[in-house]
Amino acid sequence: MNTIQAFILGLLQGITEFLPISSTGHLYLGRHLFGLDEAGLFLDTMLHFGTLIAILVFYKEEILMILRRPFCRLSLLLIVGTIPAVVFGLLFKDFFDTLSKSGVTIGWEFLITGGMMWFAETLKPGRKKMNELTVTDALFIGCFQASAIFPAISRSGSTIVASLIRKLDRETAAYFSFLLSTPAIAGAVALQCKDLFEGTAQQISLPSLLIATLTSAFFGYLAIRWMIGFVKKQSLKLFAVYVWALGIIILVAQWTGRF
Repeated sequence: MNTIQAFILGLLQGITEFLPISSTGHLYLGRHLFGLDEAGLFLDTMLHFGTLIAILVFYKEEILMILRRPFCRLSLLLIVGTIPAVVFGLLFKDFFDTLSKSGVTIGWEFLITGGMMWFAETLKPGRKKMNELTVTDALFIGCFQASAIFPAISRSGSTIVASLIRKLDRETAAYFSFLLSTPAIAGAVALQCKDLFEGTAQQISLPSLLIATLTSAFFGYLAIRWMIGFVKKQSLKLFAVYVWALGIIILVAQWTGRF
């Protein structure tokens, strides 16, 4: 991986992690385009580490509060919201690792992601704020987050949709969605860190890794700020149309043997 490819993949990860269009699906396409499939898991780990940095910086006040008061209400909500993804991930990890590497279903998954967002825009606006978020809400949103174990189901998209279903207002929906990603991404990085000691690590130069990670962190931070404001005022249908078009292109390419 050269430095230009590293920058592009870092940009791709930073933006798509927090836009509801699936970072895993886009990274699969990006790695495939650059011929970096063999470095997939290790490269993904470092790119996700970059977006983890972005989240920790953006939510530094909330993270510090949790560290000072580990048994506060917000900690409970994040734990409850994370449990479904942990259970689902541990039970079916090997199956979804294989599915992610093959990319055989990502076209359909992009279509499903678009369908969820389009559906969310048909709902009546909610008014719940963070202080009104219940444990049941967090568990429901967490179940939707668990669906993002499929490679091209958007984690941010599914949790924003679930939040809107539970009648959170739009700004709070995006805010809680990204905050809930903190333990999810941190857990994914921790599970994947074993690749630091395997052969894939030797295929990527240190400068390229640093560029990819820092680019992911920088654009991830910008994407969080932008997306919270966007969801507050704009429709998710724009993203739905985009992932539908991408899904159709992938399915046609697979059907014609070009992908």
